[in-house]
Amino acid sequence: MSTGFPRIVAIDSHAPDARVIAQAVNALRRGRLVAFPTETVYGLGARAFDGAALARVFAAKGRPAHHPLIAHVTGEGDACALAAAWPPVAARLARAFWPGPLTLVVERAAHVPAAIAGGGDSIAVRAPAHPVARALIEALGEPIAAPSANRYQGISPTTAAHVVRQLGAAVDFVLDGGSCAAGIESTVVDVRGERPRILRPGATAAARVRAVVPNLEATAERASREAARASPGMGARHYAPRARLHIAITAEVAALIEACAGAGLLVGAITHSEGLTIPPASGVTERRLGADPEAYASRLYATLHDLDDRGVDVIVVEAVPPGDAWWAIEDRLRRATAVE
Repeated sequence: MSTGFPRIVAIDSHAPDARVIAQAVNALRRGRLVAFPTETVYGLGARAFDGAALARVFAAKGRPAHHPLIAHVTGEGDACALAAAWPPVAARLARAFWPGPLTLVVERAAHVPAAIAGGGDSIAVRAPAHPVARALIEALGEPIAAPSANRYQGISPTTAAHVVRQLGAAVDFVLDGGSCAAGIESTVVDVRGERPRILRPGATAAARVRAVVPNLEATAERASREAARASPGMGARHYAPRARLHIAITAEVAALIEACAGAGLLVGAITHSEGLTIPPASGVTERRLGADPEAYASRLYATLHDLDDRGVDVIVVEAVPPGDAWWAIEDRLRRATAVE
């Protein structure tokens, strides 16, 4: 049961204190939920083989039971132990990108709880690179099931404060390791078929994955609302702020902002073009995230959280450029505008 409020403990992201990690491990072994930083976003962790704890993860997030979780492991050996089959392409990708922000979807071994896979036959696994995440998994000695530590369909957290603000007492223990570097979730690749397929673009660019597996199919899909799915982040609506989010091409951004402000709305603006000028207006807060996609991604969720905290009614986002480098960002923005 929850203590009524989360315990928040600061931890060095580069050299995690073993005593703090031991406290978090003790909480996990008691069936508690532990939020921890990864290189992508904060995860909401539970022991992968603890059915009651897994149920608490879904309840804490308000997440439908058919949405899978990701099993976090230390490396390929531990991932293989969760899989009914480990195809050669999985081995190539794991050796190229682990530890790091790439999740692989494989056939689930029979002894792995179906709940972690949303009731499906697959399992999503990854080996995080963040020192705190790795120390936690190693000290526990078993996989940690962890989706992002936020409410269902909400903005993923990149700081401990984001976690506490969204989940409150639903999380028991928070390891505060500062801001997450990548700022968006891992790339998810399904390796079960003849041709590997990206289910969710993310922090590992598709071009890098394609360099290892040239036959990569890069067409992320939206899953149906009721069916079990192989990957998190496939819902039509996801990663959404409280404020309404609108995407506009560069030439239309200023006019849309002026129209919203003229209607008496508080407006947040997210831009990337240096040449784009937003006319000064009352109630408009601009955040220019720049033209580098990695830097933009690292700041995106934090910016959305900030604008929500400022109470804006509408967020106008300048459409990002096409191509692999911006695909994950475009995916997050598009899903944040959707209505289910």
